[in-house]
Amino acid sequence: MNFFEHQDKARRQSGRLIALFILAVSSVALAVGLLAFLVMDDVLALLGASAITAATVLGASGVRTLQLRSGGGEVAKSLGGTLVEPDTTDPLRRRLRNVVEEMAIASGIPVPEIWVLEHEPGINAFAAGYSPADAAIAVTRGALENLNRDELQGVVAHEFSHVFNGDMRLNIRLIGFVYGILVISIAGRKLLMSARYSRRGRDTAAVVAAGMAIFLVGSIGLFFGRLIKAAISRQREYLADASAVQFTRNPDGIGNALKKIGALSHRSYLQADSEEVGHMLFARGVGRQMFQTHPPLEDRILAVDPSFRPEELAELAKSMARHAQARQAKREEAQRRRQAEKKTPGVDPARSVMDLGNLAKQIGKPGVEQALTAAMLAAAIPPVLERAAHSDQWAQELLCCLLLGEDPAIRENQLLMIAREYGAESEAQVRILYDAVSSQDRPMRLALVQMAFPQARRRPEAELVGLMRLLDRLALADGKVSIHEYALTRLVGMLVGDALQPARVRLSGRRKLDQLVPEAAELVAILARHGHPDDEDGARKAFEAGMQEVADWPQAMPAAQARTDRLDHLLARLNKLRPEGREKLVVGLLRCAAADDVVTDDELDFLHIVCALLRVPLPMA
Repeated sequence: MNFFEHQDKARRQSGRLIALFILAVSSVALAVGLLAFLVMDDVLALLGASAITAATVLGASGVRTLQLRSGGGEVAKSLGGTLVEPDTTDPLRRRLRNVVEEMAIASGIPVPEIWVLEHEPGINAFAAGYSPADAAIAVTRGALENLNRDELQGVVAHEFSHVFNGDMRLNIRLIGFVYGILVISIAGRKLLMSARYSRRGRDTAAVVAAGMAIFLVGSIGLFFGRLIKAAISRQREYLADASAVQFTRNPDGIGNALKKIGALSHRSYLQADSEEVGHMLFARGVGRQMFQTHPPLEDRILAVDPSFRPEELAELAKSMARHAQARQAKREEAQRRRQAEKKTPGVDPARSVMDLGNLAKQIGKPGVEQALTAAMLAAAIPPVLERAAHSDQWAQELLCCLLLGEDPAIRENQLLMIAREYGAESEAQVRILYDAVSSQDRPMRLALVQMAFPQARRRPEAELVGLMRLLDRLALADGKVSIHEYALTRLVGMLVGDALQPARVRLSGRRKLDQLVPEAAELVAILARHGHPDDEDGARKAFEAGMQEVADWPQAMPAAQARTDRLDHLLARLNKLRPEGREKLVVGLLRCAAADDVVTDDELDFLHIVCALLRVPLPMA
């Protein structure tokens, strides 16, 4: 199952989730209504109690969903998580940040927020959010202390699979829906607890009876809540494990992480109340429970390591050294830096063409080649740029410096715009950053956007809107917008929009590609002409190669122009495509770019921004 099939399945499961939710609400409301009828022997009591219960459940679900609109970090914070700062000196946190950043760069998505559940000794993790732009990945302290880099990479790759495949959005909806269902049980439990501390008497007996009755009825909600979680979650965990193996090409990574869970006395269990988030964890958050949200641990291990023997867990428990990972993390970081000094990655056209031919198959599940290239790229970033990307103070200035022109007169005008917007200190910083970034390849510039955005998005909404407007003015400073400038401004604009209103993000539409062939043909033609600016015959051949994947009948090459307003219109229309239509379009664009065996920087920028705006995470080529 590829990325687009996962997206389509997630869309269909959302409908299934809503149906189950309606069934659960109806059952709980009817049970409360029948309880009222038995007590009062009045049909109006039945109808009234049912209506009040349904309204309470729906209201609680709505309120909880609204609370989670601020992004995945809200879920981590509710479990006692602490944010991993970009400039952390803790070797274990530094290793975690390196792994997450490398995977984000390799897979073509912005770096998510990174959290650690400091008070959790078990090995666990989760990803949360509505979209990649507001995603957060959290791991427990036990995972940091007990897993080596390969094992941590396997766990993080598992969570990235949930980011790619639409599982995060589904999980957030599950939290909201299930909370509404469970609120009746919570109310009954609170009544019972309050009765324990009140004086004995007739009123106390009535409170206990009412609390017990409401709690029992609420148990129906608990039953349905766990049933819904199990129905939605179990199979997706197997798929995420398989995706992690494909990403890292190392089944021992995630396999050994699962084995260590089995060997630890703490296992994967959380000390915080994990009832609400149990379905989104890497492994089970509690012990015995009806309708577990995860497959049995041994079954998951066997799926990635068929030679596994249960006796291995006892041997592993004896050999685990709790604090050895901090020392190992320091050694790994030093080795990573030494490797980066030996080889700085660049864009090899022949390699890019070879990769573009099969890149569509790796969307949502990039391979070890992308992970290694991303690791080398991240390690080779000059320290001054890395510090700026990880800085709350200078992340905006770094984004601005990426748009400075090569012409000195135009660049001075752009710097004047920055000085007027942010002040002389920011202008001076941008000059320093430009000196470092001007010699870097295009892939590193896109990586810097992915790394800097998590810091930039912490700014107030008004500042983010101001940043987007400034970037647009910088791009227009010479009177025209290049593909590179268009890619950077639209990428930041999309990420800011998604971060400010994550619940409104739509990962796919409902239109078929057959209904939007003219728009798709125009987009492919724009790419073809950018790859062959002075060769109309070569552009036509590239167009035909791409359209063979897009349409079932030959198309005449339209006289398309890469105007920014026209590109915005085309991408807005094509953003309504179903997942299968997006797949065909992306494959067609990749075939078009690779048609002449040479891939230019402009073509790569075009591919990255089109895929980003279509919510398709394009891995590194």
